Amino acid sequence: MAVDVTRDQRRANVAKRVAFLVANEGIEQVELTEPWKAVTDAGHEAVVVSPEAGEVQMFNHLDKADTRAVDVTVSDARAEDYDALVLPGGVANPDNLRTHAGAVALVRDFVASGRPVAAICHAPWTLIEADVVSGRRLTSWPSLKTDIRNAGGEWVDESLVVDGNLITSRNPDDLPDFCGAVVEALEHGSAAATSAPSA
Repeated sequence: MAVDVTRDQRRANVAKRVAFLVANEGIEQVELTEPWKAVTDAGHEAVVVSPEAGEVQMFNHLDKADTRAVDVTVSDARAEDYDALVLPGGVANPDNLRTHAGAVALVRDFVASGRPVAAICHAPWTLIEADVVSGRRLTSWPSLKTDIRNAGGEWVDESLVVDGNLITSRNPDDLPDFCGAVVEALEHGSAAATSAPSA
């Protein structure tokens, strides 16, 4: 007898595509590699999107670390081609990205689409530049607190904050919560990813 598989069950089993948007250098390595591993371990596809073709240079804080090949340039990326967006941190990475009009527009399109958008550490700088934090609750590296408030967002000091389709965390110590929320949002929709309880 054939097993009846509902449409929702089929959709849940389909691998999703996740764009990791980064500048060509200055990425905090663990903030790219840990969410990447969580996404791919869950059976989904991870794609490096960057302003320029070639490789991206990751860092362990201020020391050069590994490189990773760029899969798609920003000019060839469209929000509708992906199921979620991850924005790793590192100070230089989002500071560079926010100067690229195409990268900023891509972030804006992702947020407007309702697809999950996950940003950690300094990555909310790119969200600010995309003008998508007004009226939203989020977290970040503490030095972005004033920037977020000036952009109309509500900054909170929590390991994980989920507001609609925005998922944010403060730093690499929060990666377990952050990665879990990204996978939950991919597999069950943004509403399934919940903020960590307040300390």
